[in-house]
Amino acid sequence: MSTFVRPIQVSDKAQWLVLWQGYLDFYKTSVAAEQTERTWTRIMDPDFNMKCAVAERDGKVIGFTTYNLQNSTWSPNGHCYLEDLFVDPAARGTGAGRALIDYVKAFALEMKCSRLYWNTDADNDTARKLYDTYVLESGKRQYRVQLP
Repeated sequence: MSTFVRPIQVSDKAQWLVLWQGYLDFYKTSVAAEQTERTWTRIMDPDFNMKCAVAERDGKVIGFTTYNLQNSTWSPNGHCYLEDLFVDPAARGTGAGRALIDYVKAFALEMKCSRLYWNTDADNDTARKLYDTYVLESGKRQYRVQLP
């Protein structure tokens, strides 16, 4: 069984919603239904700076990633930020996560970005095993100021 990664399609919404909820559950958080719908609308809008790709195996969507381009004062072509990455727990360890990252990496190269980056929690050991095969942690700390 091989994994195929492709841009998300309108027909993927029901499967994406299941994975999106799994992603939120993993991070022990929730967002309002309106925000979920807003996110869906944004990833379907070709003019909005947010892309989404899905990993598919045997006709079933088993993972997704969202990513976007960011301007940079340090780079002529900016950076690519991989914001979300989630693979169905039953499909983990099968290469789906790597296939999604590689898809975004190819996009970043095509856009001539100088950097592809992402964040994860320090205790997300399963994901970090995969991420560490690309590059070791940058050593940067992220600071978040919640705004109303």
